[in-house]
Amino acid sequence: MSGKILNYYAGGNTSKGFYSLYDSNLQGLNRLFILKGGPGTGKSTLMKSVGKVWSEKGYDIEYLHCSSDNNSIDGVIIPKLKVGIVDGTAPHVIEPKAPGAVEDYVNLGEAWDSNKLALQKSKINEINAKIKKAYESAYGSYAEALKIHDDWEKIYIDNMNYDKADELAEKLTYQLFGSISVNKKSNVVHRFLGAATPKGAVDFVPNLTGDLPKRLFIKGRAGTGKSTLLKKLAAAAEEKGLDVEVYHCGFDPHSLDMLIFREIGIAIFDSTAPHEYFPERTGDEIIDMYEKLVTPGTDEKYAEEIGLIAEQYKNKMQEGTSFLAQAKNFHDQLEDIYIQAMDFTVVDRIKEQLIGEIEYIEGIAELV
Repeated sequence: MSGKILNYYAGGNTSKGFYSLYDSNLQGLNRLFILKGGPGTGKSTLMKSVGKVWSEKGYDIEYLHCSSDNNSIDGVIIPKLKVGIVDGTAPHVIEPKAPGAVEDYVNLGEAWDSNKLALQKSKINEINAKIKKAYESAYGSYAEALKIHDDWEKIYIDNMNYDKADELAEKLTYQLFGSISVNKKSNVVHRFLGAATPKGAVDFVPNLTGDLPKRLFIKGRAGTGKSTLLKKLAAAAEEKGLDVEVYHCGFDPHSLDMLIFREIGIAIFDSTAPHEYFPERTGDEIIDMYEKLVTPGTDEKYAEEIGLIAEQYKNKMQEGTSFLAQAKNFHDQLEDIYIQAMDFTVVDRIKEQLIGEIEYIEGIAELV
């Protein structure tokens, strides 16, 4: 029987530029293999292959997806073995904490013909410059979209009942955790449930919450306190010793979109666009922040202003996506150059060596 697979992002293209949460997800690993090599050198394919091997053995697997390429991953983790493999090239540069003892570099550059690449040097530099410019433009568009979003939020912030918001947070804290107190230090990991990608917004909410018996869907508007509520619940859970998966907003990483408390089988998440879902099974429940906390009639009173802001926001987000698509197109051109210079039999050999090392770790784990 295959193991369970969790999909999420540990880095994202955000209004604050590329934002990394890799360190949080790699904490606690006893072995980390950091792949080095250019585009098209087979890093994602290698990691997927390793994940498949151990998934088919029945191990749970975590895939860290790539926000800049919908078909690629940036990492794979086998939690039970405390082993991970990650793409260690820019922009997600991984700094080793204990080189050799925990982290090892794996150089896929051994498989390329440097003489062939040298002949393409000017073309490579030209494409890299275009990629850099496209990302800068995308991040600029998202930063402008965030400013527009702030104006959107202000309408609702000015019409919020904060006493009721505090009461709701207290009520939910008791409802979720009651008198629970676990005699251990809480393990907190920070991730993204989704990301802005070349194909638009993508999320893994169904995968991440699929086997949880209780899911709370937070509905509301921009500025109605969804992220603030999640931050309060995360702090309360940590204080009680519960493990917490904290999922940040892929647009504004300083905001939260979801919390998962797997020990007690609960997820609570911002269920508004672009990750809008609705209850579909027993245990699903809606919490409507607008209905509970905002002055009635606010939507109607500011309808024209909200409509204009929403259109401006949508246009800027689409603009950002188009720049990410440009970057992906240029990156594909770069991959083609490297692929022509690669000897993939060498990559296969490196993959088999990695599998052998992880099998050795697995063997030790089974003896303990």
